[in-house]
Amino acid sequence: MYYFRWLLGFLHLLIWGSIILVHAIPAPDPVQCNRTICTLSSSYGAWGDRKDCSVKSVVYPTTEEELRSAVAHANKNKLKVKVVSKFSHTIPKLACPSSLGHDSLLISTAKYDSGIEIDSVNLAVTADAGVALRDVIDKVEEAGLSLVAAPYWEGVSVAGMISTGAHGSSWWGKGGAVHDHVIGLSMIVPGNESEGYAKVKQIGAQDQLLNAAKVSLGILGVISKVKLSLERGFKRSITYNFTSDSSIENNYMEHGKKYEFGDITWYPSKHTAVYRYDSRVPMDTPGDGINDFLGFQSNEILISKSVRASEKLFESTKSVNGECTLADTTLWYKKQIGNGLKNNGQIFTGYPVVGRQGKMQTSGSCLYSPKTRIDASCAWDPRIKGLFFYESTAMFTATKFGDFIKDVKKLRDLKPENFCGIDHYNGFLIRYIKASKAYLGQSEDSIVVDFNYYRADEASTPRLNQDVMEEVEQMAFFKYGARPHWAKNRNLAFLKVQSHPRAP
Repeated sequence: MYYFRWLLGFLHLLIWGSIILVHAIPAPDPVQCNRTICTLSSSYGAWGDRKDCSVKSVVYPTTEEELRSAVAHANKNKLKVKVVSKFSHTIPKLACPSSLGHDSLLISTAKYDSGIEIDSVNLAVTADAGVALRDVIDKVEEAGLSLVAAPYWEGVSVAGMISTGAHGSSWWGKGGAVHDHVIGLSMIVPGNESEGYAKVKQIGAQDQLLNAAKVSLGILGVISKVKLSLERGFKRSITYNFTSDSSIENNYMEHGKKYEFGDITWYPSKHTAVYRYDSRVPMDTPGDGINDFLGFQSNEILISKSVRASEKLFESTKSVNGECTLADTTLWYKKQIGNGLKNNGQIFTGYPVVGRQGKMQTSGSCLYSPKTRIDASCAWDPRIKGLFFYESTAMFTATKFGDFIKDVKKLRDLKPENFCGIDHYNGFLIRYIKASKAYLGQSEDSIVVDFNYYRADEASTPRLNQDVMEEVEQMAFFKYGARPHWAKNRNLAFLKVQSHPRAP
């Protein structure tokens, strides 16, 4: 009876919240300083090791020259330096310059975010390092052009996006990884005294250094500008097919070949696969839809806190049934609203949903808000004690992925409800990434699998069905040799990563 009452209450909040126009509170600045030291935080509220990242000082350049001067200062004074954007959405501590703090400088690109230059003749856009992906897309679309590749989450800067290997889903053309659409960049590197301790290096499309620089994790230097290739503007048509998971291991290859931007979301406990039929269509195709993915929408703070409280209750009471109720509710609701697709920009009325590339390729509406609203946020905003989770991401050689699916099914079939804790987030998101020339990119056509799951408030608190989730991780990374996404995963995923011919 408790679950029934909770389910009714949750649905009431969820449906009512989706009808009202909701705006999120502004995201917190990831860097906070007092009189003695600054602290860099993850947007999720805690790094993988749950330890703070302390730095001696932070600077906010607004121009390329100010950015160069900051690097010069660090070089001259032998400081360890890293760069962070206004988003700070990586899970590992890639932006943390030092574990000590007293010998470090943090450069924030939060205010170096205004320069966007469109070259319509040569189909290219050049943006300052700190420019938000959404700002680039909007500017490009205004010019009647489209950026082909983008990650599903738009809360990233252009430099951070390419540096960490961010991607969407595609085996077509140049592929779904954004760095494979980079045709040039500017990087600030250390110099000698006569060079002013730092210099700007221009790296063009034919320069072999580009393959090292475009996915470099902030190690080779500080990216100041990024140049991306564009195409003439186009629309996309998206349909989600909720169906049986009986043939995923046989269908995934053909699905990636047939649909330019296709993906598959798998909910093992529900024996359900959701095939995304996603292809480009001509600009004169009727439709003004948007992709406002449910997980990235503004949520009433009460909803986010209630879901987290329910998760904690299910975990503490070891209630698998409770997690499965939550998984059932989430999947049902996603099906009713087309997972956030909106035919006319307001509501979902049916498939297919057709819209311009810039409105369909990425989402993150919870990022944008008037400062007067304090009743909603991104669901994981650490200030509201909402969702708190891990995210594991593994990149498989395409031909091996079917066997991984078969192994997970064997594990699932022992007790399907053990996977409800994954399914009430977003199940297994299966995407397609093409072989890349980037040295830290994927060396062959690959399948990427993401799955999220509950993270306890205390590191020592075991998770419900933790053994099952860790078995899936171990199969992925150890049995099948999957490679970790640089900006996600627990530390386990990076064990012996140097042994891979090229890790993503």
